[in-house]
Amino acid sequence: MTTSSSERGVSLGMPELPAPSYPDDVRARLETDAREVIARYPDSRSALLPLLHLVQSEEGHVTRTGMRFCADMLGLTTAEVTAVATFYTMYRRRPSGDYQVGVCTNTLCAVMGGDAIFEELQEHLGVGNGETTDDGKVTLEHIECNAACDFAPVVMVNWEFFDNQTPGSAKRLVDDLRAGRPVTPTRGAPMCTFKETARVLAGFPDERDGAVESGGSAGHASLVGLKLAKGEAAPARVVHPRGEAARTEAPHDPSPTEHLSSHDAPQDTSASDPAHPAGPAAEEGE
Repeated sequence: MTTSSSERGVSLGMPELPAPSYPDDVRARLETDAREVIARYPDSRSALLPLLHLVQSEEGHVTRTGMRFCADMLGLTTAEVTAVATFYTMYRRRPSGDYQVGVCTNTLCAVMGGDAIFEELQEHLGVGNGETTDDGKVTLEHIECNAACDFAPVVMVNWEFFDNQTPGSAKRLVDDLRAGRPVTPTRGAPMCTFKETARVLAGFPDERDGAVESGGSAGHASLVGLKLAKGEAAPARVVHPRGEAARTEAPHDPSPTEHLSSHDAPQDTSASDPAHPAGPAAEEGE
């Protein structure tokens, strides 16, 4: 016995119509920008990623119209463009907010409080992962590692860093964004909308006053690690175990055999602690 398509819940509707074109004035402006981008590459196909950012800066996400535009400009099929646009998470496939608030929930940030931040923001904003607030201001999502583990837990807004966050500070952050109050990232350029960010990622200069100069460099915590690796760190500050009075010693540069921190010091084990000698390992089932 066979079942019909309707009985199987399969829709056999009409094929999707081709995407509409941009209005003439918008297309003319985008074509000018697109040609500037394409001219930077020896192979026009290589311009696809920045062109997707360009069309995203127009509508806030990559639409079927935007993908058709990219295909036309690069001599590609819409299937080839779609394959790229759906692969990279930086390209949004549906309308989203002015501010993309991403909470890192990868291992270190999660352990340091990222999971708690994400859960409280969902409740505070009344949205789930990938959803946007009713006012269109904030889209919330959990994201993978931001390569900023020195500053965990980290929240990013339109790819700008907000380090060492707590549930309370994260809620104040999204409240300020929704209210239009000034927000300053921990590191990097001043805050701007997602569309403005997308245009910069497309390869066009950030023309806001002082934006480039305030880009900054690596944060203090990262630079300390770099100095340690180069042997340029200041004398170590020894952290004594709890309950043990600190000894008064003149600062000195640690030798290669000295530990830089009490966290690195060897701990008592059965082999080094006479009060707890190691016994023979029990066989399975004993």
